[in-house]
Amino acid sequence: MKKTNPIEKLKDQVKKETGKNDPAHDFDHIIRVYNNAKRLARMERTNPRLVLVAALLHDIVSHPKSDPRSKHSSVESAVKARKILSKYNYMQDEIKVISDAIQDHSFSRDTIPETLVGKILQDADRLDAIGAIGIARAFSVGGSEKRSFYNSMDPFCKTRNPDDAKWTLDHFYRKLLHLEKKMNTKSAKMEARKRTKIIRQFLDDLREEIYP
Repeated sequence: MKKTNPIEKLKDQVKKETGKNDPAHDFDHIIRVYNNAKRLARMERTNPRLVLVAALLHDIVSHPKSDPRSKHSSVESAVKARKILSKYNYMQDEIKVISDAIQDHSFSRDTIPETLVGKILQDADRLDAIGAIGIARAFSVGGSEKRSFYNSMDPFCKTRNPDDAKWTLDHFYRKLLHLEKKMNTKSAKMEARKRTKIIRQFLDDLREEIYP
């Protein structure tokens, strides 16, 4: 009988457990981060084994952004990841590397991971927050939180501090446009530069449509 690949078993479990996640943090997001991590690990010439597992489990717990527990999602995901991985053939030191990477990947923790696994996971997740998919995700979250698209008096935050709890477009100025400078690896920085150009072009196009 053919043995099931542990990664494939893990994917199946994650897909089931993230079925109720919002569209910006659903299984498709997880797979995009997984693919980003695989590509970055190859470009950084490191073994992808642990970072791919971390990518699969990084959003195993995902609270809505308006939920006070949201800022603790990565910590809860790390705890749950340790429980899940204890049932697989991973050594305790490997589980620690994976869970630490998951705990520290979140933007809200404002932490630079200590290991390359953690740095690649953080980069892979942040890449999915920018570019065309990042634009889509931002407005998906904004819609689920019933936020207006933009502040009609100052859509592009020219004279005020961005408030992304009220306006989705403010999220671009509070976070997304800054991610390029926060990447850890050289390969992620290169990709982030491309994706940030997409965001800036979108903002230019939007400006023309708002102010024809």
